[in-house]
Amino acid sequence: MDTASVNREVKDKLFCYIFGNEKNKQWTLELFNAVNGSNYTDPNEITYTTIDDVIYVKRKNDVSFLISGYINLYEQQSTYNPNMPVRALIYAGMLFSAYIENNGLSLYSRKRLKLPTPKCICFYNGTDYQEERKVLKLSDSFEKEADIELSVLMLNINMGNNEDLLNACKPLMNYSWFVEKVRTLSKEMGIKEAVDIAIDEMPENFAIKGFLRKNKSEVELLCITSFDERDEKCIRDEGFEEGFEKGVKGTISIAQKLGQTKEQTISLVQKQYEMTQEDAEKYVNMYWDEK
Repeated sequence: MDTASVNREVKDKLFCYIFGNEKNKQWTLELFNAVNGSNYTDPNEITYTTIDDVIYVKRKNDVSFLISGYINLYEQQSTYNPNMPVRALIYAGMLFSAYIENNGLSLYSRKRLKLPTPKCICFYNGTDYQEERKVLKLSDSFEKEADIELSVLMLNINMGNNEDLLNACKPLMNYSWFVEKVRTLSKEMGIKEAVDIAIDEMPENFAIKGFLRKNKSEVELLCITSFDERDEKCIRDEGFEEGFEKGVKGTISIAQKLGQTKEQTISLVQKQYEMTQEDAEKYVNMYWDEK
């Protein structure tokens, strides 16, 4: 697998790893406050509700959580996606269904249900130009006038954009700095080297530096194991099966070089390629270098 450029999935997963992590609730709270202009102080008020891709195969959102009567759907994108409102509609349906069941509510009650208020945000940090703020509407996808509406606020979080937001949430600013640094370095070297240098050169006062350094192996994997645009083109041009096999083999090779165990690699492949544990074990056993 060619690892010379930052791929789209990399930043998606890294964003989740930072802001959807139980250990980092304080950072998630800071992000919520920055987006909403609020000043909540207790991170324990946050309850993560991110959809489990084991239950909903191929239907996993990035980060979602409950706090103070709001259910927040946060998506990160490194390519502009005008279909975010459609995705948010699907995710919201799943999340509200789980909320109703978990709280013993009934859709058939004679009383109106009281539900948390949804807030849908898309954080954009791709290389194509996008304005700082843009509202995407579900109704734009309908051919005719519709009776339902859903809006997603897209925020450009690349360095130099939405500076008030980045200054209000230092972990988000740190994340944006890191992505830009890796993106720049990867033009001259492989992703692993770029990640290592970016972490080393990150200012000591950056909130996320200790977390990235402590979890460097995981961060490196997040920044290597997904297909880049050339891998996706390979799948289109050479056929799905051949491209898929190449991607799985490359992932296993990189994981092994980074010191991951067979069990850890099986789990990684299973999640990365949305396959059963049995199939993941088959691929790992097939491509594992026993030397």
